[in-house]
Amino acid sequence: MKMTKQFNKLNKTFNVEVEPEIVATETLPTAIEREKPSRLTQDDITKDYEYTRGNLYSIIEKGQEAINGILELAQESEMPRAYEVAGQLIKSVSDATDKLMDLQKKLKEVEEEKESKGPTTVNNALFVGSTSELSKLLKANKAEQEQTK
Repeated sequence: MKMTKQFNKLNKTFNVEVEPEIVATETLPTAIEREKPSRLTQDDITKDYEYTRGNLYSIIEKGQEAINGILELAQESEMPRAYEVAGQLIKSVSDATDKLMDLQKKLKEVEEEKESKGPTTVNNALFVGSTSELSKLLKANKAEQEQTK
């Protein structure tokens, strides 16, 4: 409202009528929200991996080209800022190569999780009987242990 009052004189001067804007409070769901799969399949994981890997390779290659260009510029101009930018660019490319290695590790972890579902050995001991039978069994085991000592 305050903004409207400030511009009332200008609106009268230019003979303009301003209608209040209606602002939507609800947002429409994005394409990602609408297409959320309930579970990721191996095919989805493979596609995501290949897409991310391709993007990282592209970023690294373009970054290396940019490093070569900025280093030439820095040597010709001998400006400290050019060397600073070159250093930042080198760090960015280095980070991208680290992300590529992390991607490999993450894919390996995901594949290992899928392979190792559930325990491989289960050790459960169950005694079926009364408490008096259990106490007799425990006394017998205790007597055997004492005899072997």
